[in-house]
Amino acid sequence: MRIAMIGSGYVGLVSGACFADFGHDVVCVDKDEAKIALLREGRIPIFEPGLEEMVARNASQGRLRFGTDVGEAVAEASAVFIGVGTPSRRGDGHADLSYVYAAAREIARALDGFTVVVMKSTVPVGTGDEVERIIRDERPDADFCVVSNPEFLREGAAIADFKRPDRIVIGIEDERAREVMTEVYRPLYLNQSPLLFTSRRTAELIKYAGNAFLATKITFINEIADLCEKVGADVQQVARGIGLDNRIGSKFLHAGPGYGGSCFPKDTLALIKTAQDQGASMRIVETVASVNEQRKRAMGRKVIAACGGDVRGRMIAILGLTFKPNTDDMRDAPSIAIVTALQDAGASVCAYDPEGMKQARGVITDVEYADDAYSCAEGAHALVIVTEWDAFRALDLPRLKSVMAAPVLVDLRNIYRPEDARRAGFAYTSVGRS
Repeated sequence: MRIAMIGSGYVGLVSGACFADFGHDVVCVDKDEAKIALLREGRIPIFEPGLEEMVARNASQGRLRFGTDVGEAVAEASAVFIGVGTPSRRGDGHADLSYVYAAAREIARALDGFTVVVMKSTVPVGTGDEVERIIRDERPDADFCVVSNPEFLREGAAIADFKRPDRIVIGIEDERAREVMTEVYRPLYLNQSPLLFTSRRTAELIKYAGNAFLATKITFINEIADLCEKVGADVQQVARGIGLDNRIGSKFLHAGPGYGGSCFPKDTLALIKTAQDQGASMRIVETVASVNEQRKRAMGRKVIAACGGDVRGRMIAILGLTFKPNTDDMRDAPSIAIVTALQDAGASVCAYDPEGMKQARGVITDVEYADDAYSCAEGAHALVIVTEWDAFRALDLPRLKSVMAAPVLVDLRNIYRPEDARRAGFAYTSVGRS
């Protein structure tokens, strides 16, 4: 099947490459000529494990192409996916749908024969209706239908998520789309990945509801962690104890400095705004978003407290800047608020991240960047683990202590056992453990 992917960012590029790997003929389109030039050279503008190899393999075999001409790509496609960005709109927090609507207009002008237009971008409820209206206004004669097919890709594990999904949600209003979308995902038949067909608006809401629920689990266990510190309990054992209940499950119950990234912050905010527009109460999600933002800054105060309440004139080493490991994504990363809080308190900061420092330089200023964890720790009065990269899980603690100005280790991801850190001579602080 011929597929056009409009937008070659994270969602568009991963989805396009995976569809090509299934055997479909895919062209990824983007307005950014520099990005397309890089992709044609086999250079990937984002970090995602396995993606560079997959793109190279499918491009060399002719199944994956890149271009800037929307018209040409759409004219020859049976399914056209919209995978452009939907960032939070500055000022009010609503999802910015300008890129989606611009793509819809360009698609409309190029439609040739029956085509399924698939919304892959994360969009508020009712966006599919508006996209359909735009295309109909532009091309009253066009034969098409609009489908919602939200993505559920975790950064750092996106290829596995795409190829072995828990479910594939497809929202349709025209039964002709069912056959096309079934064929698009037919390669997953042997994996027995369930295709859940719903109405279009239901599919749009499933995406937001899923992210809001996961964000709620993270925020819940973070607040339990705070209580654990007060009463002398261990949040990791609490999480295990409740996670073994299959009604709850163990995932997203890891206490830490708060969630960030490209999805949870903007999607919870967009869901809140949609609910407000409709006069519906979203008090739980509103609280989740508020508590999460407060927590990021509170982690800065936690570091200051571990240093005796004063960091003025001291060097603090930060390990991990991205919002999670196996990505270079700095969007709404907890490290931003933590570094800012430390700098506001008079500290200087040295940081190291295996993949995120290039992106970090654009959002965190007045920070010294190191080449590895040990050079980052040199002369530091405290070492703070913010992101749980594998490279940080087995550090030589005595070596770290030997190069630091003060033996203070603040582990915001609980990747070390307290007894091991203390045996190495550190004053150790973690999250949700006494």
